[in-house]
Amino acid sequence: MRVVIAEDDALLREGLAALLRAEAIEVVAVTDSAASLEDLVGAHDASLAVVDVRMPPTWTDEGLRAAIEIRRHRPDFPVVVLSAHVEPAAAGQLLADGAGSVGYLLKERVAAVGDFIHAVHRVAGGETILDPEVVSTLMQRRRSPLAALTGRERDVLELVAQGARNGEIAAKLNVSEAAVSKHIRGIFDKLGLHSEDAGHRRVLAVLSYLRER
Repeated sequence: MRVVIAEDDALLREGLAALLRAEAIEVVAVTDSAASLEDLVGAHDASLAVVDVRMPPTWTDEGLRAAIEIRRHRPDFPVVVLSAHVEPAAAGQLLADGAGSVGYLLKERVAAVGDFIHAVHRVAGGETILDPEVVSTLMQRRRSPLAALTGRERDVLELVAQGARNGEIAAKLNVSEAAVSKHIRGIFDKLGLHSEDAGHRRVLAVLSYLRER
Protein backbone atom coordinates (compact mmCIF):
# COMPACT_ATOMS: atom_id res chain seq x y z
CA MET A 1 0.00 0.00 0.00
CA ARG A 2 1.32 3.43 -0.99
CA VAL A 3 -0.16 6.28 1.09
CA VAL A 4 -0.24 10.06 0.76
CA ILE A 5 -1.08 12.10 3.88
CA ALA A 6 -2.62 15.58 3.70
CA GLU A 7 -2.72 17.22 7.14
CA ASP A 8 -1.84 20.81 8.08
CA ASP A 9 -0.92 20.03 11.71
CA ALA A 10 2.77 19.09 11.53
CA LEU A 11 2.75 16.98 14.70
CA LEU A 12 -0.28 14.94 13.64
CA ARG A 13 1.01 14.64 10.08
CA GLU A 14 4.31 13.16 11.19
CA GLY A 15 2.59 11.04 13.80
CA LEU A 16 0.30 9.50 11.18
CA ALA A 17 3.26 8.81 8.94
CA ALA A 18 5.13 7.12 11.79
CA LEU A 19 2.12 4.97 12.72
CA LEU A 20 1.66 3.76 9.15
CA ARG A 21 5.35 3.08 8.61
CA ALA A 22 5.50 1.10 11.85
CA GLU A 23 2.90 -1.21 10.28
CA ALA A 24 4.99 -1.65 7.11
CA ILE A 25 2.70 0.68 5.14
CA GLU A 26 4.67 2.84 2.71
CA VAL A 27 4.09 6.58 3.11
CA VAL A 28 5.16 7.99 -0.25
CA ALA A 29 4.37 11.69 0.40
CA VAL A 30 3.06 14.09 3.03
CA THR A 31 1.67 17.59 2.53
CA ASP A 32 0.12 20.45 4.47
CA SER A 33 -1.82 21.62 1.39
CA ALA A 34 -5.07 20.17 0.06
CA ALA A 35 -4.32 21.82 -3.29
CA SER A 36 -1.30 19.57 -3.88
CA LEU A 37 -2.98 16.32 -2.84
CA GLU A 38 -4.20 15.12 -6.23
CA ASP A 39 -0.87 15.87 -7.92
CA LEU A 40 0.99 13.93 -5.21
CA VAL A 41 -1.35 10.95 -5.56
CA GLY A 42 -0.60 10.80 -9.29
CA ALA A 43 3.11 11.56 -9.07
CA HIS A 44 3.75 8.85 -6.48
CA ASP A 45 1.28 6.29 -7.83
CA ALA A 46 -0.44 6.22 -4.43
CA SER A 47 -3.04 3.60 -3.58
CA LEU A 48 -4.72 5.45 -0.65
CA ALA A 49 -4.93 8.97 0.79
CA VAL A 50 -5.37 10.03 4.41
CA VAL A 51 -6.86 13.53 4.42
CA ASP A 52 -7.87 16.12 7.02
CA VAL A 53 -11.32 17.63 6.30
CA ARG A 54 -10.36 21.18 7.29
CA MET A 55 -7.19 22.60 5.78
CA PRO A 56 -5.73 26.00 4.76
CA PRO A 57 -6.46 28.60 3.61
CA THR A 58 -10.00 28.75 5.08
CA TRP A 59 -9.94 25.65 7.33
CA THR A 60 -13.46 24.70 6.23
CA ASP A 61 -13.66 21.81 3.77
CA GLU A 62 -10.57 22.05 1.53
CA GLY A 63 -9.41 18.54 2.38
CA LEU A 64 -12.86 17.07 1.82
CA ARG A 65 -13.19 18.78 -1.56
CA ALA A 66 -9.74 17.54 -2.56
CA ALA A 67 -10.70 13.97 -1.65
CA ILE A 68 -13.94 14.20 -3.64
CA GLU A 69 -12.08 15.63 -6.63
CA ILE A 70 -9.59 12.76 -6.58
CA ARG A 71 -12.44 10.26 -6.62
CA ARG A 72 -14.09 12.12 -9.48
CA HIS A 73 -11.00 11.55 -11.62
CA ARG A 74 -10.10 8.18 -10.05
CA PRO A 75 -13.36 6.34 -9.27
CA ASP A 76 -13.16 4.11 -6.18
CA PHE A 77 -9.78 5.55 -5.12
CA PRO A 78 -9.50 4.72 -1.37
CA VAL A 79 -9.68 7.74 0.93
CA VAL A 80 -9.63 7.94 4.73
CA VAL A 81 -10.87 11.34 5.86
CA LEU A 82 -10.10 12.61 9.37
CA SER A 83 -12.19 15.19 11.22
CA ALA A 84 -11.89 16.81 14.64
CA HIS A 85 -15.66 16.83 15.10
CA VAL A 86 -18.73 14.96 13.87
CA GLU A 87 -19.69 16.57 10.56
CA PRO A 88 -22.62 14.63 9.02
CA ALA A 89 -22.69 16.87 5.94
CA ALA A 90 -19.05 16.05 5.17
CA ALA A 91 -19.66 12.33 5.59
CA GLY A 92 -22.66 12.56 3.28
CA GLN A 93 -20.70 14.35 0.56
CA LEU A 94 -17.88 11.85 0.73
CA LEU A 95 -20.24 8.88 0.43
CA ALA A 96 -22.47 10.42 -2.22
CA ASP A 97 -21.08 8.36 -5.10
CA GLY A 98 -21.96 5.12 -3.26
CA ALA A 99 -18.75 3.52 -4.51
CA GLY A 100 -17.13 2.36 -1.25
CA SER A 101 -13.41 2.54 -0.41
CA VAL A 102 -14.15 5.40 1.99
CA GLY A 103 -13.35 5.98 5.64
CA TYR A 104 -14.59 8.84 7.83
CA LEU A 105 -12.94 8.83 11.24
CA LEU A 106 -12.62 11.28 14.11
CA LYS A 107 -9.03 12.31 14.81
CA GLU A 108 -9.29 11.10 18.40
CA ARG A 109 -9.73 7.58 16.98
CA VAL A 110 -6.16 7.64 15.68
CA ALA A 111 -5.03 7.15 19.28
CA ALA A 112 -6.52 3.65 19.07
CA VAL A 113 -3.72 2.60 16.75
CA GLY A 114 -4.98 -0.91 16.06
CA ASP A 115 -8.45 0.31 15.09
CA PHE A 116 -7.01 3.03 12.85
CA ILE A 117 -4.69 0.66 11.00
CA HIS A 118 -7.52 -1.87 10.67
CA ALA A 119 -9.75 0.83 9.16
CA VAL A 120 -7.03 1.84 6.68
CA HIS A 121 -6.64 -1.74 5.46
CA ARG A 122 -10.39 -2.23 5.13
CA VAL A 123 -10.86 0.99 3.17
CA ALA A 124 -7.96 -0.03 0.91
CA GLY A 125 -9.86 -3.28 0.36
CA GLY A 126 -12.96 -1.47 -0.86
CA GLU A 127 -15.03 -1.19 2.32
CA THR A 128 -16.81 1.82 3.81
CA ILE A 129 -15.91 2.65 7.42
CA LEU A 130 -17.66 5.35 9.47
CA ASP A 131 -16.60 6.46 12.93
CA PRO A 132 -18.98 5.01 15.56
CA GLU A 133 -19.66 8.49 16.96
CA VAL A 134 -20.65 9.75 13.50
CA VAL A 135 -23.02 6.82 13.08
CA SER A 136 -24.51 7.33 16.53
CA THR A 137 -25.15 11.02 15.81
CA LEU A 138 -26.79 10.21 12.50
CA MET A 139 -28.94 7.45 13.95
CA GLN A 140 -30.26 9.80 16.64
CA ARG A 141 -31.22 12.40 14.03
CA ARG A 142 -32.89 10.18 11.50
CA ARG A 143 -36.61 9.36 11.60
CA SER A 144 -37.41 8.59 7.96
CA PRO A 145 -36.92 6.23 6.14
CA LEU A 146 -35.58 4.49 9.26
CA ALA A 147 -38.98 4.81 10.96
CA ALA A 148 -40.00 1.54 9.33
CA LEU A 149 -37.12 -0.39 10.89
CA THR A 150 -37.43 -2.41 14.06
CA GLY A 151 -35.16 -1.70 17.01
CA ARG A 152 -32.99 -4.69 16.17
CA GLU A 153 -32.76 -3.66 12.52
CA ARG A 154 -31.61 -0.21 13.63
CA ASP A 155 -28.94 -1.84 15.81
CA VAL A 156 -27.78 -3.89 12.84
CA LEU A 157 -27.77 -0.89 10.50
CA GLU A 158 -25.69 1.12 12.96
CA LEU A 159 -23.05 -1.62 12.98
CA VAL A 160 -23.21 -1.98 9.19
CA ALA A 161 -22.53 1.75 8.90
CA GLN A 162 -19.49 1.33 11.16
CA GLY A 163 -18.13 -1.21 8.68
CA ALA A 164 -18.79 -4.34 10.73
CA ARG A 165 -19.07 -7.63 8.86
CA ASN A 166 -21.94 -10.03 9.50
CA GLY A 167 -19.90 -12.22 11.84
CA GLU A 168 -18.78 -9.20 13.87
CA ILE A 169 -22.37 -7.95 14.09
CA ALA A 170 -23.54 -11.36 15.26
CA ALA A 171 -20.90 -11.42 18.00
CA LYS A 172 -21.70 -7.90 19.22
CA LEU A 173 -25.46 -8.51 19.30
CA ASN A 174 -25.16 -12.09 20.57
CA VAL A 175 -27.22 -13.52 17.71
CA SER A 176 -26.48 -15.94 14.87
CA GLU A 177 -25.05 -14.86 11.52
CA ALA A 178 -28.22 -16.22 9.91
CA ALA A 179 -30.26 -13.83 12.06
CA VAL A 180 -28.01 -10.94 11.03
CA SER A 181 -28.46 -11.83 7.36
CA LYS A 182 -32.22 -11.90 7.85
CA HIS A 183 -32.18 -8.48 9.52
CA ILE A 184 -30.05 -7.03 6.73
CA ARG A 185 -32.43 -8.39 4.09
CA GLY A 186 -35.27 -6.75 6.02
CA ILE A 187 -33.40 -3.44 6.09
CA PHE A 188 -32.78 -3.59 2.34
CA ASP A 189 -36.44 -4.38 1.66
CA LYS A 190 -37.77 -1.58 3.89
CA LEU A 191 -35.38 0.95 2.40
CA GLY A 192 -36.24 -0.14 -1.15
CA LEU A 193 -32.73 -1.30 -2.00
CA HIS A 194 -33.05 -3.99 -4.64
CA SER A 195 -29.58 -4.05 -6.22
CA GLU A 196 -28.08 -7.49 -6.74
CA ASP A 197 -24.79 -6.27 -5.24
CA ALA A 198 -25.09 -6.75 -1.46
CA GLY A 199 -21.93 -4.75 -0.77
CA HIS A 200 -23.30 -1.82 -2.75
CA ARG A 201 -26.61 -2.03 -0.91
CA ARG A 202 -24.80 -1.77 2.43
CA VAL A 203 -23.37 1.58 1.33
CA LEU A 204 -26.76 2.71 0.02
CA ALA A 205 -28.38 1.81 3.34
CA VAL A 206 -26.03 4.23 5.08
CA LEU A 207 -26.64 6.88 2.43
CA SER A 208 -30.40 6.60 2.89
CA TYR A 209 -30.16 8.51 6.15
CA LEU A 210 -27.02 10.55 5.47
CA ARG A 211 -28.97 12.35 2.76
CA GLU A 212 -31.70 13.41 5.19
CA ARG A 213 -29.77 16.04 7.11
